[in-house]
Amino acid sequence: MANKFLDSKMIQQNFELTKIISINSSITKLTFHAPEIARSILPGQFINIKIDETTVPLLRRPFSVYYVQENSVEIVFGVMGTGTKKLSLKKVGDMLDVLGPLGKPFNVSDNEELSILVGGGLGAASLPLLQNHLIQKGKNVITFLGARTKEYLLTSYLNDVRTATDDGSSGYHGTVVELLKHFLIENKKKNCKIYACGPTPMLVALTNLTEEYNIRCEISLETAMACGFGICQGCAVELKNKEMGFALSCKDGPVFNSNEIIL
Repeated sequence: MANKFLDSKMIQQNFELTKIISINSSITKLTFHAPEIARSILPGQFINIKIDETTVPLLRRPFSVYYVQENSVEIVFGVMGTGTKKLSLKKVGDMLDVLGPLGKPFNVSDNEELSILVGGGLGAASLPLLQNHLIQKGKNVITFLGARTKEYLLTSYLNDVRTATDDGSSGYHGTVVELLKHFLIENKKKNCKIYACGPTPMLVALTNLTEEYNIRCEISLETAMACGFGICQGCAVELKNKEMGFALSCKDGPVFNSNEIIL
């Protein structure tokens, strides 16, 4: 069963790993040769990777595409469990079983005077492609990144970045949503839009802030999306419209308008 949003472009194929870099003790960047995905991926979409042929882990793991250079695709991830640990131990020349592109992309508005990107931790992995897309459309882009410490800030490929860390090791000492609020108070922008990805508590705080300031906001959810196209039903998100009930993050998202869902 194919993803109904971009079923004609979704592929499953083995791609060769060409580069592996340990950004730090917890974060790894993988690069693989995948011209088909590099040509078709849109900002906010994701790919699903089968870690190996064993049953541990049994299910695929979803990853944002961090960057695309010509025919190569980059992903970044933290070592969180068995699957990501195995993935971090791959070698150059190994093959990756990849399914994608999957999901709905960010919807870039035509009339915003300022595009604000907000990333929390590894949620920043979805932002470089979006930034480039916005710049190509002539948008003015500012990025706000938050993390526990400076080691977890993913600033590569991003321009005009403002940072916040829980321990104060980089930028503002506090949360990225607090930093953004200070910016909004000091810079009265009548027509801006926020695009965000990060952990759920950050997205809840951001949604509350955008409702307070009446700012349009799209958020990309970080959730397990094992099948990637709606069969397993494991990534349901509750909609505010009770008649519609629930949506699936993998198929109807992972990007949603912040005012449409209940976090």
